[in-house]
This record gives sequence, C-alpha cells and structure tokens, in this order.
Amino acid sequence: MFIGAIYYWELLYFCEMLSIEKYQKVFVNYLNDFATPNAPNILYEPIEYILGLGGKRFRPVLTLMTTEIFDDNYQKSLDAALAVEVFHNFSLIHDDIMDDAPLRRGKQTVHEKWDLNTGVLSGDAMLILAYQLFENYEGDTFKDLAKLFSKTAIEVCEGQQYDIDFETRYNVTIPEYLKMIEYKTAVLVGAAMKMGAIVANASIEDQNSIYEFGKNLGIAFQLQDDYLDAFGNPETFGKQVGGDIIENKKTYLFLKAIELSANNQKNELLQFYDDSLSNNDEKIKKVKQIFDESGASKETRDVIESYTQKAFSVLNSITISAEKKTLLKEFGTALMNRSV
Repeated sequence: MFIGAIYYWELLYFCEMLSIEKYQKVFVNYLNDFATPNAPNILYEPIEYILGLGGKRFRPVLTLMTTEIFDDNYQKSLDAALAVEVFHNFSLIHDDIMDDAPLRRGKQTVHEKWDLNTGVLSGDAMLILAYQLFENYEGDTFKDLAKLFSKTAIEVCEGQQYDIDFETRYNVTIPEYLKMIEYKTAVLVGAAMKMGAIVANASIEDQNSIYEFGKNLGIAFQLQDDYLDAFGNPETFGKQVGGDIIENKKTYLFLKAIELSANNQKNELLQFYDDSLSNNDEKIKKVKQIFDESGASKETRDVIESYTQKAFSVLNSITISAEKKTLLKEFGTALMNRSV
C-alpha cells in the first residue's frame, strides 16, 4: 500500500542539465556499491535483494536534482538520496507483510522468499542503515537531515496506520483521506527534495518551499494514481485497471461519489463495496458508471489539477532562475498528464 509507483520517466521532459538518466545512472552505481555487513547473512541478504529489484528510483533522483537546482554538486547528496531509497524499501518490506503480498515488482516479496520474522527484522535493519547514512554529513547539515528524516518517517507510519484503519471504516471523510495520502506518500517526496536543498545549503525559505512543491505534487500524483486505477488504459497502466474497486478501497473517487450521489445510487455503490462478487468485470463497469454519473470523476480530475497548480504557485517564492522554475513545471505537468 505504500506508494512505490512514481515510475514514469518516459513521460518526463528535461533539458540536458537536469537529465533524469544522468541522475539515475549515477545513483544506481552508488547503490550498487552500497555495502551491507556480511553477517549474519540471513539479515542482510534480504536487504540486498529488495534494493536490487529495480524501479526508477524516483525519490533519490529528486534529491540529486534539487541539489543541482540550487547550484551545488549533486554528488554531495548521494548519501541523503541513498537514505531516502533505503527507507522507502524498508517501508515496502513491512507494507508487503501487512498486505500479505506475494509479489513485489514481479518477484517474491521478502517475507515470502524468506519468512515473516526475517522480513520484519531486515526491514528494521534498513531503517537503521538509512539513519546511519546521514552520519556522512557534518554539523548543521547532519542535524537538519536527521531532523527532517525523523519527522518524515513517523508521518509515513502514521499515514500507513490511517490507511489500515480506513479498511474497516465507511465514514472516512475526504479531509481524512487527503491527510492519509499526504503522510503515506507525499511527505517523502517533499522530504527527498528538501534534503537536496539542505545539502546545497539553500536558504531555510527555499528549503521549505521546495518541500511544499514536492509534497503537493506528491498528493496530486497519488490522486492521479487513484483515477488511473479506475480509468487508465489497461495496455499502458502497468497493473490491473479496477484493482482498487475489486479490493473495495476507499479512494478519493469512491468518497466523492458517496458525497455526490443520490441515495439510490449511493446505496448501490455501498452494496458493491460490501459484496464479494465473482464477476469483477461487471462490478468494475457498474462502479465506474456511478463514478461518472455522480460527477466524482470530474471532481477528481479537478482536485488533481488544483494540487498541481498549488505546487506550481510555490515556485514563485523560490530563489532560482526562471529557466529552472520552467523545468520544474514541465516535470509536474508531464507527471500529471501521464496515462500509465
């Protein structure tokens, strides 16, 4: 349930200076050189396993990119970027345990490949290893990175708990849902960017502004992911369209449809989410029809645009060149216009 799905580089346009491929290649090489202790092997082998499963490394790339945006050598932020990636994968191990998920990126999850206890302990070790990486920074940089990381880590855990709680609640409100995705997904995006600004010794005002940019873009991205789960192209989305509907997840679409629907339509939607139907195709078709007819689909598209524009408005207060602000806007626009 942790969002590990911000994976869509082919949609993003960047000039040569801010080449995603450049950051990605440098980071992957650095990750491959990351050495965990040798013993006990059963503790550290799962860590190397999940870090080696791939992904586009979106969050650490944002850290490197932000350092360069603030006119410093992006390689200075490699340890901070690695800490973000190690933490993210720690969260995936524990999330897979809570979901009893058999697969992660097409491969066995850690607790399936080894066992439950190993998954818990290896995940715990990853959290500690992430903290240790900040020890490679000195003075105020270390203190500021560690403080931000602690705040972000506890918020991610809080967001996960909210998400678990929502599984057994039908009275979830839209503000509660937005808070959940902010904590569970968006704060780590914001923190990844702020860490790059901290390493670059940007002003406190710019650090906070780039955090808000990343956080709001992260919220917009998760809302877009919710929307595409229902209305995305099955050939490009990369996972089963309608998966959230089948699993009865209370997404923004669902909550907005409950708010906007007439009583008969609302009762029909609640009935679909109460029943375990053998014909999932029919369930998906009917629920999507309610999403459209109630206006929830349009409201969701509107709120995605609202959070995207909120992120863009923050750029006005950041002391970087107009060219760099344009690049960040292009980044956000491409991300929100994706179909996968």
